[in-house]
Amino acid sequence: MRTFALVTVSGAALLGAGSLTPSARNGSAFPPDASTPVMQARPAPVHLSPAAHARPVPGPAPTVGRAFADAGEGAVGAAELLDKVSGCERISNGFYRTDAGSPAAVPVCGMNGAVFWKADMDVDCDGRVTKECNADTDPGFQGDTAFHTSDDRPLDARNLAYVVVPSRSTLWDFGSAGIKGGGVVAVVHAGRVEYAVVGDTGPAGIIGEASYATAEALGVDPDPKAGGAGPGVTYILFKDSVVSPIESHGAAVTAGEALAREFLRTN
Repeated sequence: MRTFALVTVSGAALLGAGSLTPSARNGSAFPPDASTPVMQARPAPVHLSPAAHARPVPGPAPTVGRAFADAGEGAVGAAELLDKVSGCERISNGFYRTDAGSPAAVPVCGMNGAVFWKADMDVDCDGRVTKECNADTDPGFQGDTAFHTSDDRPLDARNLAYVVVPSRSTLWDFGSAGIKGGGVVAVVHAGRVEYAVVGDTGPAGIIGEASYATAEALGVDPDPKAGGAGPGVTYILFKDSVVSPIESHGAAVTAGEALAREFLRTN
């Protein structure tokens, strides 16, 4: 959690049923867009069509308390993804800071079916109170997240891999770029790939933040006070994707793998 306070293949939409209504978050520079869908699980299965863009796939039951010893998720490798994002076509109106006192030097870049940025990783512990994430472990702790679970509760930073996007501003509007709450993100660091969801919003001018669970999965110190990673973290957000239910990490991995393959194929 910063004391100041980031996904989808072109035209791809993870077919999550129901709606995902963001809950206003303390410290957000702009109120959440009411058109942004709270995810409700739908039982009807959805299949990925090889001829079409990847579509949302309802996944298995939410994964809680995962072991994060793996070196990455899925068959798409970190090197393959990083090779596609070696350049940048800037779509933001300016540049973001990675911290309050750092220079504004990080652009949001656009590609076919995705947006991405390269920044650091601060640890977000906001949301549900756990042993690791609370007001004692994180001085900037907030008990809510911009996007909620399928039963309308704040997300669980300790157990759910999610990424924080900058709040909407004239610098960049994530919603206008096709990025949604619950959208799929491939986070790449130190040769590892972790699939996450868009779970929270942060300050309008700062970028590079992810949940405790995301950091831990990537081998990054998840301590919200002293942990995190320096420059070298890549966030690839797939446009128009939504995981259903948002709290299912298994659904994010299933969808993320399909979206990452499509991203490699079309760029």
